[in-house]
Amino acid sequence: MAMETGETVPDFTLPDETGERRTLSELLAGGPVVLFFFPKAMSKGCTAEACHFRDLAADLSEVGASPVGISFDAVDKQSEFVSAHSLGYPLLADPDGEAAKLFGVKRGFGIKIAKRQTFVIDTDRTVIGRVRSETDMNLHADRALELLREHRKRS
Repeated sequence: MAMETGETVPDFTLPDETGERRTLSELLAGGPVVLFFFPKAMSKGCTAEACHFRDLAADLSEVGASPVGISFDAVDKQSEFVSAHSLGYPLLADPDGEAAKLFGVKRGFGIKIAKRQTFVIDTDRTVIGRVRSETDMNLHADRALELLREHRKRS
């Protein structure tokens, strides 16, 4: 089962594109995190999605949030992806699929790619919202921004 709105995400630690170990709680110290799972670094759809998050980073920052990408790709592949597209935000390497399993986005047996889903997580590790679409690459960042703006109005 996928992590749902209102659930609390257990803290986890994974390496980012530089190899630095990053915990969710540390990432949340600066504000809400838009954690987006993507299937494969450097692929056409994932590049479009990641670049859209990059392009909306200032808008996300205005609502106090930051994007963080995550996939099964290894640290070196995430590093190449960040550099090639000047992403400017962390990409976490989840080669064993631990985080994908935790969030319920791991695909079937033996397939080492995550389902394309985004989780908007508040500073207390509560899921504010979830975005699902395998084909609309802009929907994830656009909807996450809407969810954060709505959440901010309620807070």
